[in-house]
Amino acid sequence: MLNYIIRRVFQSVLVLLVVGLVAFSMFRFVGDPVDNMLGQERTDADIERLRAVLGLDQPFPVQYWKFLQGAIDGNFGVSYRQGRPVSEIIVERLPATLELAMVSGFLAIMVGIILGVYTAIRRDGWGSNVIMTVSLIGVSLPTFLIGILLIYLFSVELDLLPSFGRGEVTHLGWWSTGLLTASGLKAIILPAITLGLYQMTLIMRLVRAEMLEVLRQDYVRFARARGLSERVVNFRHALKNTLVPVITVTGLQLGSIIAFAIITETVFQWPGVGLLFINAIQFVDIPVMAAYLMLISVMFVGINLAVDLLYVAIDPRLRGEAS
Repeated sequence: MLNYIIRRVFQSVLVLLVVGLVAFSMFRFVGDPVDNMLGQERTDADIERLRAVLGLDQPFPVQYWKFLQGAIDGNFGVSYRQGRPVSEIIVERLPATLELAMVSGFLAIMVGIILGVYTAIRRDGWGSNVIMTVSLIGVSLPTFLIGILLIYLFSVELDLLPSFGRGEVTHLGWWSTGLLTASGLKAIILPAITLGLYQMTLIMRLVRAEMLEVLRQDYVRFARARGLSERVVNFRHALKNTLVPVITVTGLQLGSIIAFAIITETVFQWPGVGLLFINAIQFVDIPVMAAYLMLISVMFVGINLAVDLLYVAIDPRLRGEAS
């Protein structure tokens, strides 16, 4: 087991190094930030001086090595646009994105599992047919269109929920949260539904398919033959074995929620790191773009590593293979 953990950690570190190299290489071709930072009356001396200050006059390997050293210490340099440390900007914006991702992930997992179990147990009922039909919306429609439709319905027509912003927030140290205020709770409803709808639909359909497969197994039939109640059979025997393959996909979807929050944040003008990344692209703010990509990569790799370890811990059959 220890060898498996060490091997997976080593693979995760290797992935992060490759992602950092790709990100740092790619952002060298999106434009020269000096053009956006200096005015029209700049001189060649001004350009050379600013490039020296930003370290852009150094060879690429040197720049990449300094980038890795700074990333390990949480220092991603200074934003070309705001003139502030990137780590400071990320810390300000990160709570909004994580809070949105946590609420969306909770809704997607809880509602997805509940509906998946219900549609599997009552697979021939009219309620299951309605849920499966409506769930096609979450799979078919793009995220930005779902967000626009929700804004039109609940903000424009019904005037029940805000269409943009985070609402009033409360500061708990460096963390800012809107879950402790009425306006903050109202503001997060539409973005959370928009961001989590696709993942909820995917989890629901996966749970339903796995549940139907497990219910056909011999040990489930034997449990019924022993006279166990349907509740015990469905939730103690069937559901437990259903969740084993679901964990992997759920972990990947949690990573997707964080990564694809960029679309939802743009639609709802949610002040998170996704919206920060969009603004950084417009102004060729390379340190912010590189920091964002590394942050998302760390979250993806960390979630996948946790899922792999949890998968081995839950399924006893894999422990022998892992060791």
